[in-house]
Amino acid sequence: MENTALLKAIIDNAIDGIITIDEKGIIESINPAGCKLFEYEPDEVIGKNVSVLMPGPDRDRHNGYIRHYQHTGEPHILGIGREVKGLRKSGVVFPFQLGISEVQYSGRKIYTGFIHDLSKQKQAEESLKEYASRLEEQVSQRTRLLEESITALEEAKAKVSRSLEQEMELSQLKSRFVSMASHEFRTPLSSIQLSAILIEKYAGDCIHPGISKHVGKIKVSVSSLTGILNDFLSLEKLEAGEFKAVPTHFDIVGFSEEITEEMQMIAKLNQQIIYQHTGLSSDVRIDQALLRNAIVNLISNAIKYSGENTFIEFNTEITPTQLKVVIKDNGIGIPQNDQKHLFEAFFRAHNTGTIPGTGLGLNIVERYAKLMNGQLQFISEINQGAAFTLSFPQSHE
Repeated sequence: MENTALLKAIIDNAIDGIITIDEKGIIESINPAGCKLFEYEPDEVIGKNVSVLMPGPDRDRHNGYIRHYQHTGEPHILGIGREVKGLRKSGVVFPFQLGISEVQYSGRKIYTGFIHDLSKQKQAEESLKEYASRLEEQVSQRTRLLEESITALEEAKAKVSRSLEQEMELSQLKSRFVSMASHEFRTPLSSIQLSAILIEKYAGDCIHPGISKHVGKIKVSVSSLTGILNDFLSLEKLEAGEFKAVPTHFDIVGFSEEITEEMQMIAKLNQQIIYQHTGLSSDVRIDQALLRNAIVNLISNAIKYSGENTFIEFNTEITPTQLKVVIKDNGIGIPQNDQKHLFEAFFRAHNTGTIPGTGLGLNIVERYAKLMNGQLQFISEINQGAAFTLSFPQSHE
């Protein structure tokens, strides 16, 4: 009796529905969880064919299973789980996983069905599919917008190149290009970048790998195009004489550590930027903004032209008369025949291949150095990396 009471308590408190039927499909018992799932009281279904709990197609197939069993003695399915549909009293159809087992009891066969409701799981799956579909559509739209912007920029660059062959005044042509690029592309590029960031934010941890891949491509492309615009804007300002060196006193170590932390965030996989300072003092007097732009440009090049799992050395040194800044990498290096042209505007070494760039960065850095009464030098060997040194006079007044 105690075991019977325990078994009844387990069945009555089970979270899944449990139903028993005889060989003809007549319901003999149903637990409270099963009643709740189908919205029936026990006396409304006990004694009726179990097909009353099934929607149309499944009900017809079930009657066929019963007839098959009555003729052959072989049930349609036993001992395994399958997904089926249930019909509530209210007429609502819902999905559930059904497990059936055969029990020999008092000389006859009784079939026990274990019913696990899948409604919430299916709703969650559908919601996830709809969400992923919406995100895919957003990514597709942003990708098309980016492709249109890239095409427009390429067309604009082609027009400028053709104009350069016809015009004698390079500065005038670059002014027109920079003005056009700044107004026509900065706003849509910012919108695209923001949209890509928001897509990642709203997707959270459940973002689809395909979406994440396309969002990454959008962000990289926008960053590349923004860098191109920045190079042209910097060159234009330099030629227009808008940059003026304004020296101030500041701590070069704290300044450099801040740059190191910032650039480490955009480094390639396992690239490490190692900063070190030499000298008894860390106080310098120089234009902080121009120096920062020059160092960031050189470190960006080191990141771009070096591979993963490499070190980039960033050193500062203060002597009684000079400030030196050295950026050294272990990247592709500069071919000997290209080195004499390296600081020329729009020049790119022949081994850069498909690595993106405008050929303006080092020209701009050299001009920044001259504005601060300094100079830019380098040493390099092919496939052995490059070391760039910025040197600036210092006094201790």
